[in-house]
Amino acid sequence: MNILAKKKVLLDHGSGGIASSELISTLFLKHLDNSILASLEDSAVMENHPGRLAFSTDSYVVDPLFFPGGNIGTLAVHGTINDLAMRGAKPLCLSLGLILEEGFELEELERIIISIAKCCKSANVPVVTGDTKVVPKGKCDKIFINTSGIGIVEDGVDVSSAMAQEGDKIILSGSMGDHGITIMTRRSGISLDGNLASDSAALHDLVALLLDKLPSGSLHTLRDPTRGGVATSLNEIASAAGLSVEIADQDIPVTTEVRAACEIMGLDPLYLANEGKCLALVTAEQAEDALRLMRSTDVGNDAAIIGSLKAGKTGQVILKTAIGGSRIITPLHGEPLPRIC
Repeated sequence: MNILAKKKVLLDHGSGGIASSELISTLFLKHLDNSILASLEDSAVMENHPGRLAFSTDSYVVDPLFFPGGNIGTLAVHGTINDLAMRGAKPLCLSLGLILEEGFELEELERIIISIAKCCKSANVPVVTGDTKVVPKGKCDKIFINTSGIGIVEDGVDVSSAMAQEGDKIILSGSMGDHGITIMTRRSGISLDGNLASDSAALHDLVALLLDKLPSGSLHTLRDPTRGGVATSLNEIASAAGLSVEIADQDIPVTTEVRAACEIMGLDPLYLANEGKCLALVTAEQAEDALRLMRSTDVGNDAAIIGSLKAGKTGQVILKTAIGGSRIITPLHGEPLPRIC
């Protein structure tokens, strides 16, 4: 009997026996198949590449699993690709680890795997190794995912928060807060007019374009403002660089839908998570060219210069308001939006 006919994840699916083999062959390999993964060895052996190795890992426990603009699978792929890209790396491959709850619907699992496969194909970053564990009902919430990624940083590329310099312009690649507020409104059952959706997207092609077209050494810092949002990322950059940050409220892109939802729920979009946006710090001389390049891409067409790095109180972020005032932006305290990724 085909054990997948049961329609739900069983403890047997994590046993390493016949049921596990059926799950791998009839579901995972059906959608994720490639020559390296199909060998089903204990590890993937990759070709050598010139440059320095970049390695990242992250785990995903988002609730709800499915939401406008994506699902837990798209987040897992895009999030790990973006973590590699933020160090200037070209992502090569991913691992996929699944923790499944007994009784989880196989139809939902397949939807997630299909999304992962589509994201990997679009990004040209395959899953080359993986693992599945099944825990008794009640020991996890349906599905948790871990993805790790390997990438290559070319010689001469050195991108980090500590590299940021006085005078650098800060570019945000698009509107902020879309992912965080989408998850919160979906979880709370709040319905709003408009097209509120997660911004989940892979950013490695945008980064590759900047590195290819800008003069060497002019791109200093890249960060994806996920948990804690733009506010927390800017504070971390300012502290690492030993400088202060000044941003202008009227220059920061926020969609009408996100702004309206934040007003209803009493949230500040500066602290909301993003899953398809990045902060790029470039020399003032190259800022306009960098902005033009980012706007030429689908994921960066709403990019804007939002501020700059200045000498001053180390680690301080100052927001200039439209009416001429200012306020200090601190890092996120507490967790206003649990399980956003």
